[in-house]
Amino acid sequence: MTRTIHRVVNSASPPLGELDLHLIGEGRHLQIADRLGAHPTMLNAKAGVRFAVWAPNARSVSVVGDFNDWDGMRDPMKPQGSSGVWEVFIADVGPGALYKYLLHGPDGQVLPLKADPYARQAELPPATASVVANPAVFDWTDESWMAARAANQASDAPLAIYEVHMGSWMRHQGEGSVWKTIGDQLIRYAVDMGFTHIELLPITEHPFTGSWGYQPLGMFAPSARYGTPEQFAAFVDRCHGAGLGVILDWVPAHFPSDAHGLACFDGTALYEHADPRQGFHPDWNTLIYNLGRNEVCNFLMASALEWLSRYHVDGLRVDAVASMLYLDYSREAGEWIPNRYGGRENLEAVQFLRDLNSLVKQECPGAIMIAEESTAWPGVTTAVQDGGLGFDYKWNMGWMHDTLHYMQRDPVHRRHHHNDMTFGLVYAYSERFVLPLSHDEVVHGKGSLIEKMTGDSWQRFANLRAYLGFMWGHPGKKLLFMGDEIGQWREWDHDGEIDWACLGSDIVEKDTDGGQAVPACGPILQCPGEHNSPHTGVQRLVRDLNALYVTTPALYGTDAVPEGFSWVVGDDSGNSVFAFLRVSREDHVLIVSNMTPVPRKAYRIGVPRAGRWREVINTDADHYGGSNLGNQGGVQAEEIASHGYAQSLSLLLPPLATVVFTAEG
Repeated sequence: MTRTIHRVVNSASPPLGELDLHLIGEGRHLQIADRLGAHPTMLNAKAGVRFAVWAPNARSVSVVGDFNDWDGMRDPMKPQGSSGVWEVFIADVGPGALYKYLLHGPDGQVLPLKADPYARQAELPPATASVVANPAVFDWTDESWMAARAANQASDAPLAIYEVHMGSWMRHQGEGSVWKTIGDQLIRYAVDMGFTHIELLPITEHPFTGSWGYQPLGMFAPSARYGTPEQFAAFVDRCHGAGLGVILDWVPAHFPSDAHGLACFDGTALYEHADPRQGFHPDWNTLIYNLGRNEVCNFLMASALEWLSRYHVDGLRVDAVASMLYLDYSREAGEWIPNRYGGRENLEAVQFLRDLNSLVKQECPGAIMIAEESTAWPGVTTAVQDGGLGFDYKWNMGWMHDTLHYMQRDPVHRRHHHNDMTFGLVYAYSERFVLPLSHDEVVHGKGSLIEKMTGDSWQRFANLRAYLGFMWGHPGKKLLFMGDEIGQWREWDHDGEIDWACLGSDIVEKDTDGGQAVPACGPILQCPGEHNSPHTGVQRLVRDLNALYVTTPALYGTDAVPEGFSWVVGDDSGNSVFAFLRVSREDHVLIVSNMTPVPRKAYRIGVPRAGRWREVINTDADHYGGSNLGNQGGVQAEEIASHGYAQSLSLLLPPLATVVFTAEG
C-alpha cells in the first residue's frame, strides 16, 4: 500500500507541535525539512534559530557552534515527548552560523560531533560543519517553463541530455561561484549544442570529492564547492530561461560512513541496517539505508521533494536502483538475508520506490524520475497502480554495453557480432528508455569514448561519428557525457577539465561577466573554418544531430510506440550494414549505417514512399572530418521493389558512416 504523506504548512518556524511530532513518528511528514534542521525564526520577540533533530536513542543532545564556542554545556536540547525528536531555540543566531550536534549515546558515551542530516547548507569540504541557511524563498522567473514542463518531458517529446560533472567541465579560476562563472558558460554551450537538458552528477554535499557526489551526506544541501543554495537556484532559473531542463543524479541507495555523518547517528544504527548483511555495501564500502524505518523513508522522500520543489529541478536520475532491489546484490551465498518469502527481492526498497514515484507525481507535476537499473527487473517504468515501480524512464544499460562491445571490435570481425547492434530492438518497448553514454564508461581505466573505437586515428573518429549517428536514430532518449561530444582522447579526470584545446584554438577571450578567460571558439561556439580538427568535426556532428532530432517527430515522438520503428535491413551481417525506418504522422526517416571501412556502391534499400529522399545527415561529410562520400544531397526513389516495398533507393554508403534520409513531400 502506498504510504500517505501529509503536508503541514507553517508561515514561520514555530516550535514543533503535536501534529508535527505525530507525523514525524509515523514517517508521513511532507514538510519535515521545514520542521527538522536549523530554521531562523522569532520567539518571544527575539530573533534566533530553532534547531530540531531526530535522535531517539540518544541520552542527551546539544547544539554546538561558532556562536557558543562549540561548548556542549551551553545549549542543550529538550526531548519532545516520546517522539525521539530534540529541539531548542537559540537567540541571537542567524544565517551563516556554523553548527553541529553533540550527542551522548544510550550508554552515555560522547559521540563524534554530527552534522545536521536536514541541513540546507554545509561548510566547504574538507570542513564538515552544517551552516544555518538563509530562509528566504528564491524569486523565480520560470513560470512559463514550469507550465510547459510536463509536455516537454513526456515520452513523445525530444530529450537530448548532456551529462556534466560540474567541478570538471571547466576549471573554475578567480572569484565568483561556479554556478555563475562556469554555469553561464555551460548554459550557453548546452543550448548552442542543441541539448534539451543537462544532467548533473550529484551536487548533494559529499565529503570526498573523488566520489563525484555519489557518496553524499548532505541530502538537502547543494555542495559548497560550487556556491550557495541561492546561487544554485539562480542557475536553475537561468537554465529554464534559456529553455534548458535540469536533471540531478540523486543517491538513496547508500551513504558513506564518515564519523560526522549519519553512521551510528545517535549511538545506534539509526539510518542504516545494523546487520552488515543488510547494512553494508561491499562494492563501495558504504552503509545502506534501512528502508524498513518510516522515518528513514520520510527523510529520503523529503530530500527528493527538496530538489524538485524548492529548487525547481526538472527530474531526478536515481542512482544504483539495482543495488536497492536485490538483497543479494554483489553478495555471495550466506552474505545476505532473504525476504520474508525466502526470496532475493528487497520488498522494502520496492515499496519505497513506488511510494517515492507516486509522491513525486502528486507533488511535482511534470517532474520526471529516471532509474539507473541494470537488470531485467520487470515494470520499472510501469505505473505503480499497474504493479510497476512508477519511474518515467530507465537507463538502457544493456543497449550501451552491447553496442560499445560491437564498436570496439575490428570491422573484420563485426559480421560475427551483428546481434550486438540489433538485440536492443527485441526489448526496446518493454520500458521507456534513455540511451546512455555516461560517465561510468570513461573512467577507471576504461578509456575515453574515442579510445574505445577501433582502427587508426581516422577510423576511430569515423567509428565514433557512425556510432553517434546510429544512436541518435535509434529509439530512446539520448544522453551523452561531457567531452564525448568533442571526441577527447583523455579519460575523464574529475581533477581536470574537458580538453577544450583539442578543438584547435589558442585564442582566448574574457567572459562578459568578468569571469575567467575561455577559448573563443572552444566551449561556447564552434571553431572557425581554419580550425577544422577531427574533434571539431565530432562537435559539429553532435550539434547537427541534436538540431535534426528536436525538429523531426519521427526521431522522438514514437520512442514508446513499436509502430514507429521497422527494420529495413537488419540481417546483412556480411556487410555490417543496418538500415531502419523511424515513422510518425509527420515524417518518415531512414537511417543507414555501414560499419566497415569499405564503401558500398549501389546498395539498394526499399522505402515506403515514392519521390525524393533528402540526405540530411552524413557522418562521413568533410564538414565532420570524413572522406566526403555520399549521395549528393538526396536520392530519387525508383520503382524497383525491395525489402517488401514497391520502391527503393540506390545508395552509396560511405565507409564507417551513418547516413540519414527524410522523405520529401
